[in-house]
Amino acid sequence: MRSVFFPAIELTCLIESISTNNPRIEWKKIKNGVPSYVYFQNKIAGDLENRAQLREPANILIFNATRSDTAEYRCEVAPDVNLRFLCVVKPVVPRCSVPEAVTVGTSTELRCLENEGFPAPQYRWFHNNEELPQDPKNSAKFANSSYSINPDTGGLKFRRVRKEDAGEYYCQAKNDAGHAQCPTQIMEVWKLIHSAEHHPFATNWMQESSSCPGQSDLSTSLGSNSFRHPRP
Repeated sequence: MRSVFFPAIELTCLIESISTNNPRIEWKKIKNGVPSYVYFQNKIAGDLENRAQLREPANILIFNATRSDTAEYRCEVAPDVNLRFLCVVKPVVPRCSVPEAVTVGTSTELRCLENEGFPAPQYRWFHNNEELPQDPKNSAKFANSSYSINPDTGGLKFRRVRKEDAGEYYCQAKNDAGHAQCPTQIMEVWKLIHSAEHHPFATNWMQESSSCPGQSDLSTSLGSNSFRHPRP
């Protein structure tokens, strides 16, 4: 997993009044209940060494902050001051999985996954550049749809696919730091047609395809088998 870096972040320690001209200033980082020094005896220490500096009067400036810097930071100048510092990481482009073709009436799932964002992103799906409502029953346009969206996992499930579900799909991952989306992918929806016009034993399968709006349906013969009666 690659590291994601951010611009310099300043932790502020406000000193309203102090009784000495040379106060003792210490900074501690408390993570998982365990304290460690990041500024002690007038120098940067611990995992901030070489990537932070003290700014007057008692602020800490952190360069190249990462998610590993998320912790509680304590400024110890009489009186003590506690700060909570949280690194937020913008999501990167999520990995999306959209089936190329599905059959009318079957079930299918579209998937979206992003691992870099912090806190964990919420997911949204778009169909033909229009956001899909979390609950299709709340929208007149999608009231007859059978899909469900899990905003925590990025799954878009269809219980029964319709021809209207064909088209372009993309997913967006979003958190407090920003958002990112995967490239558009096309899902075609096929309808199987059974024909036995020429002979009771003849079988002819056709596929009717629907994809993007405005695109005409396509019919493709899958094949035929015919049986002849033996000659007398």
